[in-house]
Amino acid sequence: MRSKTIFTALAATSFATLLTLGGSGVAVAGTQPATADAQSTKVSAQTAPVELAHVHGLAYSADGQQLFIPSHYGIAAYAEGRWAKMPGPEHDYMGFAATRDALYSSGHPAAGSNLVNPFGLIKSTDAGKTWQQLSLEGESDFHTLATSYETNAVYVLNYRPNTRMRQPGLYMTRTDGLIWTQAAADGLKTKINSLAVHPNDANIVAVGAADGLYLSRDAGNHFEPRVGNTQVLAQWFDLDGEHLWVSSYANSPMLTRMSLKDGEANEKIKLPALDEDAVAFIAQNPARHDDLAIATFKRNAYVTQDRGATWTQIAKYGTTLDK
Repeated sequence: MRSKTIFTALAATSFATLLTLGGSGVAVAGTQPATADAQSTKVSAQTAPVELAHVHGLAYSADGQQLFIPSHYGIAAYAEGRWAKMPGPEHDYMGFAATRDALYSSGHPAAGSNLVNPFGLIKSTDAGKTWQQLSLEGESDFHTLATSYETNAVYVLNYRPNTRMRQPGLYMTRTDGLIWTQAAADGLKTKINSLAVHPNDANIVAVGAADGLYLSRDAGNHFEPRVGNTQVLAQWFDLDGEHLWVSSYANSPMLTRMSLKDGEANEKIKLPALDEDAVAFIAQNPARHDDLAIATFKRNAYVTQDRGATWTQIAKYGTTLDK
């Protein structure tokens, strides 16, 4: 499979949206209460296997007991080797991301919901059982959204003007959508595939792009290249605050754990066998940092308890697998 066609061949989201960030031509890929218990809710009883119609994100509960995968029809949860649907409405969640205190998302409401379509920015402090619309409801659907785990800062890619964002581009809020600040995004000149934000310093943001990985230390105003000559499809700031996990594709899929410090060696992580597939989402267990999960464009999902030395498959082409 040619690396330049991985999105059209595998992704089920609209990656061809073109935006202008900060006046420069940039193509943009469009795809808790403050206690650990707030994001750990028992899953509902399940008889038939849970199907992942699409995978729109990946996140652990704050206590590390559950892994959440949002899709077109609500949130699926994996805990203690078993899958089930989470209690709560079967919304079409997009741009799903977690912090220690809450889940943030966007998308479209389920049939019969009284929430406005599209969501704009929404927030849940009870593991997705209920949601609060924070900002831009009825105006925006943020397919690309990332959070700073400890600070609750949220970054989004905005595709069209709305009442709080006068032009398309990269925006950040530290106030749950009350105030949005546009980033200049200087240095980005190609298609953006993914966003990630440092867990402790919301000024540090990483962009995965069609030509590599870019890092900003000033809230997205200026970006410097960190990895080149490859498509970067997803990235995740390690919760140690010192490393970045990077999914890339150049003739074959790769997963790398790289240091944020210049000059330190990067660690190549051995992936499970992926058939014309690549890692689309990465999540780390906040309670046990060696536990990670990945989900792919073809709706495969894997977990590791030893930082990628071994992997267990928990979903295959959208069909969930219990132990």
